[in-house]
Amino acid sequence: MAPPQPPAPPAAPAGGGAQPVGGFRTALAGLTTRGRSFVAAGIAAAVCSYVLGQSDLLRVGLLRVGLLLAVLPLVCVAVLYRTRYRVAASRRLAPSRVPAMSEARVHLRVDNVSRVHTGLLMLQDRVPYVLGPRPRFVLDRVEPGGHREVSYRVRSDLRGRYPLGPLQLRLTDPFGMCELTRSFSAFDTLTVVPKVEALPAVRLAGESSGWGESRNRALALAGDDDVIPRGYRHGDDLRRVHWRSTARYGELMVRREEQPNRPRCTVLLDTRQVAYFGSGPDSAIEWAVSGAASVATHMLERGFSVRLLTDNGTTVPGPEGAGGFAGDTTDMAGVLLDTLAVVDHSPGAELSAAYDVLRSGTEGLLVAFLGDMDLKDAAVVGRMRQRAGGAVAFVLDSDAWLARDPEPRPDQPPGAEAAQPAPEDPEGTRAAIRMLRETGWTVVEARAGDTMPDLWQQADRYRSHEESQRQDRREAGATA
Repeated sequence: MAPPQPPAPPAAPAGGGAQPVGGFRTALAGLTTRGRSFVAAGIAAAVCSYVLGQSDLLRVGLLRVGLLLAVLPLVCVAVLYRTRYRVAASRRLAPSRVPAMSEARVHLRVDNVSRVHTGLLMLQDRVPYVLGPRPRFVLDRVEPGGHREVSYRVRSDLRGRYPLGPLQLRLTDPFGMCELTRSFSAFDTLTVVPKVEALPAVRLAGESSGWGESRNRALALAGDDDVIPRGYRHGDDLRRVHWRSTARYGELMVRREEQPNRPRCTVLLDTRQVAYFGSGPDSAIEWAVSGAASVATHMLERGFSVRLLTDNGTTVPGPEGAGGFAGDTTDMAGVLLDTLAVVDHSPGAELSAAYDVLRSGTEGLLVAFLGDMDLKDAAVVGRMRQRAGGAVAFVLDSDAWLARDPEPRPDQPPGAEAAQPAPEDPEGTRAAIRMLRETGWTVVEARAGDTMPDLWQQADRYRSHEESQRQDRREAGATA
């Protein structure tokens, strides 16, 4: 499960000058241990000389030792507070979107845009704890117009969107008496997307619709709602004017053009909290999210129009664009991965909202990633098969995942032995799987440790076996 995301800081430019924090009182709070010790020693020398009643010792301690010990830190604070270095900073992520368990490099650049040398600079970038410790750098004096570049690596095993920054610049005086922190306002966002596995090329049921030499033709320019003919629109080629319809309707009418109808694929992701257990990179929900990302990316690369559908009825892309399906491979793969990077458990307990979305149209290939189900859930998912040319379901084997993850299930009382397999439930996931297969779904059980490429090939073998069985039954019926 993705960790709770921290609130994003307000948007800011990519760089800029560091600003002082607070007033002179805040600067006094920046005294180091050495500076505080000097002040305390100076005050102690003056008090002791007064208590002892020695005028010569008082004069020497107050004017010489006191000035040296007490005044020097205060002078350093004043000088450092009045310092007006004009320093600009920028941050670059390479890459800005990285798969889980992979590293990204963050490049920082600090430019001195003033006419004087800077002192010793200490940089610290704010990084969420899941990405690693906060990086710290010490930069030597930067000449006027010069710059320094540093970099560090970040890595996360959990998907999500993580803010990087703002960058903090710590200034110190040559004597080490005081340190002041000035912060930039800019920040960047690192998106950690689910891990995507390359899938083998197999031909699943439902792919033939609108594909190949016999593919259907669809309307162009105005979408699927066009009819023959349609009204003239600005920019239409005059050679497409349909004069007979123009004379009939009394206005310019043009002929439609035809274009290939791309095959469609819907990836259904079950995110119900009651359907999964455990958390962390090796949990069941993370496996399902990674599998959905792998299938969506694979189908986009094969030329499919793809959409992501969750159990609560949310679709990506939204229903306003191309009927809710994504066609462009590069851009829409990024949109789908960004969505899966932040998807979390849903509080719902049913799949009816997803069915309401599917029953409004005709699907091509439907690929579902499902958690624990009962017979009621299986009945809803079974009705989804009627709207799809082909349907493949990857159902997580709860017993296998439970044996691997020692965290107790949500329906177990505290102290229960989570490592023990749950007893066979006649109305549980096993019975739901049998019902799905009876309604025409190709069902593959996913166990802990299984890889998505192997299960993808296994789904193709199951589909071929089921088709041969149906063909044998049809031939037997025809013979009878």
